[in-house]
Formats: sequence, C-alpha cells, structure tokens
Amino acid sequence: MSEKNPKQFFQKYSRWLVLGVFLCANIFIWSAVLRADRHGELTVAFLDVGQGDSIYIEAPNGNQLLIDGSSGGQVLRALGKVMPFYDRSLDVILATHTDQDHIGGLPSVMERFKVDDVVTTENGSATDAYKAFENMISTKNSRRILARTGEKIILDRGITFEILFPSQNTKGWETNTSSIVARLTYGDESFLFTGDSPISIEKYLVSKDGAKLHSTVLKLGHHGSKTSNSREFLSAVDPSYAIISAGLNNKYGHPSKETLALLDELKIPHLSTIDSGSIIFKTDGTDISVE
Repeated sequence: MSEKNPKQFFQKYSRWLVLGVFLCANIFIWSAVLRADRHGELTVAFLDVGQGDSIYIEAPNGNQLLIDGSSGGQVLRALGKVMPFYDRSLDVILATHTDQDHIGGLPSVMERFKVDDVVTTENGSATDAYKAFENMISTKNSRRILARTGEKIILDRGITFEILFPSQNTKGWETNTSSIVARLTYGDESFLFTGDSPISIEKYLVSKDGAKLHSTVLKLGHHGSKTSNSREFLSAVDPSYAIISAGLNNKYGHPSKETLALLDELKIPHLSTIDSGSIIFKTDGTDISVE
C-alpha cells in the first residue's frame, strides 16, 4: 500500500480540522466569559422543579453543590438552564432526607453528572427512589459524607456551607424530622436551608443557638407547610427573603394559608417557584440581587 501524500491528506480533512479548531476556540471563549460573569459572585438558584425541592449553588471558583433533586426529570431540565452546556460534573450532592420529592431525581442527576461527594444522614427508606439513589452512589463510587452539626464544606475562599442539624445518627427517625439543616455564608450574606424540618426541630435549633440562624434568605421548611415555619423560628431567622418551593395546584395545599399569613404579619417578603419559576440569587458577599 502506498504512503498517502500529506498535502492530499490535509486538503481532504482540512475542513474538519478547521471546524475542530473553531469549536475548541469557542469553548475556550465561552468558558472565559462564564468565568468573568461569575467573578466574585456566589450563585444560589432555587430551581423550578414542581412539587419538590432542588437548590443549585455555584461559588465564584466554579465549585458546585446541589441540594436535593425533586421527584423526577424536572431537575435535569432546570439544571440545564443554570449550568454551562458542557459541564458534566458536580462537586457535592446533599440529600436533606429520603422523601421522593427530594431524592427522586438524584439518580438521574448522578447518571448524567460525575459527582465527587454525596452528603446524607443515616436515615433510610424502603422506597424505590431511595434504593435507586443508594445504588447510584455505589455504582458511581461517590464518597459518602454523613452530616453532623458543625461540619463545614468550604466552597471557596470566604464561602462556607455549615451543617446545623442533625447532631446524631438519625437511623429509624421519621423522614422529615431527620432533614439536614444547613447555612451558607458569604461575607454579609447568608442562606438557610431546612429541608422538611418540622416545628419540633425548629424549636430545638432556636433553643440551641437562635442567633446563629439569622440569614438573608430562608428556604421555608416543607414547601411552606404549617407543620414547619413557626413564629419563633421565623423571628429568629428574620430573613430578607423567604423562598417557597412548591408545585402549582399541588395536592398538599402548599404553601399553607397559615404560613402566608404569618409571613405577612412578620413583614417577611416571600417568593415562590409557583409564581416566579426558578429564583436565582447572586451575591458578592456585600450586595445581593435576585432574578
């Protein structure tokens, strides 16, 4: 077989070589643009996933944390609107508890994305959703981290995600009661995430260190249900924004009229994914804006 002429080879494949160079250049340019866009800014997106919870966090250095994954494929569609199209990895996934509307979509996320660490409690479930989630953790060899009060994840310089609850093994607990509660801080701004924690846990947190709960943004417990979001707890947090993650005309009646009335009485502004879709906060640690 005769050796191919280099000139003929180049002429035949030059179009593809040029296209390859063009694509690489575009990826580089868009990566630079995205890095510039988030320079110094922390992004916290309360995703529109219907009746469920899912929160996407991205630090200025690009580190990413996903809290919960709703009940199905909605989370992938929502992530596609806040993450670069070429990004196929997440640094951390945190499952607040094992209910379907919080972990149901996480197996599909882990199938699509490389996930380094998964934060959970010891609390389990017999549901298919939980079994699928556990199987994916094992299959993907993600590192498991068991949540405990005081543990911290440093997402970037000056940006800390701290576990406030639980302080012990929650195996066998009622699922909502075992919810992980965590607080994200960046300079003067902060975010409190409560899963579906009931009033009993809220009271415990207030009695333990109510001053530490004060936050700029609060993700209301249990989708704005009256079984969470007590007066005592809301007063301790005293947020500038309260976020309700719920689905339109959901069968549970979330958010409850009682919770909405209490928010109005305490003059706490609230935003809902039902009305606003995904709610995205950006902060440089001094100022905060919402989209």
